[in-house]
Amino acid sequence: MRWVSYFHDGSVFAGVLGDSGVVMAGEGGVGQMLRLGPLPVEVPARDPIPPSLLRLLPPVPDPGKIICLGLNYRSHAEEAGLEAPVVPTFFAKWANALAAPGAEVALPAYSGKVDYEAEVAFVIGRRCRDVPEADALDVVAGYTLLNDLSARDYQFKTPQWGPGKVFDGSAPCGPALVTPDEAGPPGAIEISLTLNGEVMQSASTADLIHSIPSVIAYLSQLMTLEPGDLVSTGTPAGVGSVRQPRVWLKPGDEVVVESPTLGRLETRLV
Repeated sequence: MRWVSYFHDGSVFAGVLGDSGVVMAGEGGVGQMLRLGPLPVEVPARDPIPPSLLRLLPPVPDPGKIICLGLNYRSHAEEAGLEAPVVPTFFAKWANALAAPGAEVALPAYSGKVDYEAEVAFVIGRRCRDVPEADALDVVAGYTLLNDLSARDYQFKTPQWGPGKVFDGSAPCGPALVTPDEAGPPGAIEISLTLNGEVMQSASTADLIHSIPSVIAYLSQLMTLEPGDLVSTGTPAGVGSVRQPRVWLKPGDEVVVESPTLGRLETRLV
């Protein structure tokens, strides 16, 4: 199933996306439904709402945490000339960073070196702590796409990467939360990114340094994970900051993150 949060008739709802539109399944968005319990496994018996009559939001518009992995693809660590991290490296974004599918994102005026990062993200489905790696996938509600837009000049002003990662709209996310049965094996999810139609990144989660189960085990050792928490797993090779010449995003650029199983996430920079 493909779960979406959307705005319709002045309110936020959760629904299931299908070929004919979205079937409403609850109020308050997907995050609210997850906090009330597991997502339903059957589509409600209602008429679908045509896509033209609603506005998609990030699949979980109100996550308690946005946790992002850094240097978690072997290919990306190699292109950056860095050793693969022994333990997962992560940083945080906040809800201000989220941008909906198809959104226009304003480049920050203070940076001239904003880069793209195609990523597979997952959402926690139930409250958990100290999850064994063997049981980790049981706490995943589903998977989605995320573009970790990064102001590289500010990212490296300090040892902490946060200053370059937190501008408004720096985490376009969507289009849907795809349940594990449709997303495919978590170690074989394909992902690509195009910039103005040119392929810049193409890989799969088979190249992850730290697998999704190992990331969940590690994070849940450090903190309690809650329903709706969003975890993005890192980006593969091909980022603009290591290309020759460098590629920096500019107003008018169209960035598309795509996956055969997770869908298509479009963003326009302004």
